[in-house]
Amino acid sequence: MYSQWSANEERATLKGKFANDRHRPVYHFIPPHNWMNDPNGLIQWQGLYHMFYQYNPLVADGGVILWGHAVSSDMLHWTDLPVALEPTPGTADAGGCWSGITLDNGGVPTIIYTGKNGRSELPCVATSQDNLVTWQKYEGNPVIATPPAESVGTDFRDHTVWREGDTWYMGIGTGLKGGGGAVMLFSSPDLYHWTYLHPLYQGDAGVDREVYECPSFFPLGDKHVLIFSSTTRSYPVAYIGTYADHKFTPEIEERMDYGSNSFYAPQTFEDEKGRRVMWSWLRETRSREEHRAANWAGVMTMPILITHNEAGEICYSFAPETEALRGANLEFGEQTVSGDTLLDTLQGDSLELKAEFQPGSATGFGLILRSSPDGSEQTRLGYDVNTGRLYLDVTRSNSEKAGEVSPEVPAYILEPGQSLRFHVYLDRSVIEVSVNDRIYMSGRVYPSRPDSLGVGVFATGGEATLKKLEAWQIGSIWE
Repeated sequence: MYSQWSANEERATLKGKFANDRHRPVYHFIPPHNWMNDPNGLIQWQGLYHMFYQYNPLVADGGVILWGHAVSSDMLHWTDLPVALEPTPGTADAGGCWSGITLDNGGVPTIIYTGKNGRSELPCVATSQDNLVTWQKYEGNPVIATPPAESVGTDFRDHTVWREGDTWYMGIGTGLKGGGGAVMLFSSPDLYHWTYLHPLYQGDAGVDREVYECPSFFPLGDKHVLIFSSTTRSYPVAYIGTYADHKFTPEIEERMDYGSNSFYAPQTFEDEKGRRVMWSWLRETRSREEHRAANWAGVMTMPILITHNEAGEICYSFAPETEALRGANLEFGEQTVSGDTLLDTLQGDSLELKAEFQPGSATGFGLILRSSPDGSEQTRLGYDVNTGRLYLDVTRSNSEKAGEVSPEVPAYILEPGQSLRFHVYLDRSVIEVSVNDRIYMSGRVYPSRPDSLGVGVFATGGEATLKKLEAWQIGSIWE
């Protein structure tokens, strides 16, 4: 049905329709219209980056899901390709082609995805003979007939796959009958015939009805990392630990996003430079009725690099390729900050910002984004010196309805004399932040006023020093 459909033509046709939409991002990846959720099958193949994604082209809401597809040479500017996978009536994926991965199987591009059929969720395989443009489903799908006995059965989905010697291993997210989430481990000689081994990792049995979604398992330095999104916590976590005897033992647990609950279902891959690259789905935080009426929902993050520091903690920074988006530049030198100050010469809703602060005597400080001239509508990105808490305060982002404040969790403790550096990508309703190239934050804002374009700085409880602020305007990647 959709294999010959041209997303590029549809995007061009809809360009005028979205021209006056003040919330639709202009430089983050977003499909031509309607619904997008999880990134899928991220891979660099023959130099090109391929992004597959969960897609409903019919309505800006969930439902029967396909695999959308786009390709890029720089991870920034994208060309839409035909839908890669769509449900086939009467088969294991009749109800939807859900999340999965793409890998290189001896030169054959191979997708492993979750086929949805009624309450059944089972792994399926597809391959491509034309450099990932069209895909042929394996006639023997599903490649695993039933979930393991200890799985709840109806939640058995999403895949992380790696190779050790001549053997493939696959982790599949699920929930356990006794409670708690798990990633179940299977082995295979060929990606088509799988043997269940045991849980790669299972969580606390006391967490009722938890399911681990979208697992991603990979080495990082001399440790391994297991990422998953929890259905009960509604946000992704990363465990850093030891992988031995085909079992994972976590040693450090980290929340992946210290912003609002928009960030979900991240997926990682290793590119041809050996970098661990991540994209994630940024969910809408406005009402279902609003995003259905807007005819679009869901945005991808910027490309994020995952590294580690000497303490073994995960560090998040934006891929340096993103600097190619920079347009007109403004710079502000060192100044003392007390109270709220809007920067008269800096406005916009499509910006990159880099700001460095020294706490001084202040108990809190940070940036003001998307502010109206009178300050009644604004978003605050801040740091609490006493607790180490980073926060994104969107309680005043829309003057017509209250928003939320980031969770009350300590995130980052500054050493004496250490600066705090905010690296921000603001793209209309999207805010992404890397703090000291270590902590990641994101959020969604929907200002009601068209003049909410102001940018400023603030300090509370004393004076802080803004060492430097750089700003760049960013234009549309679709022009």
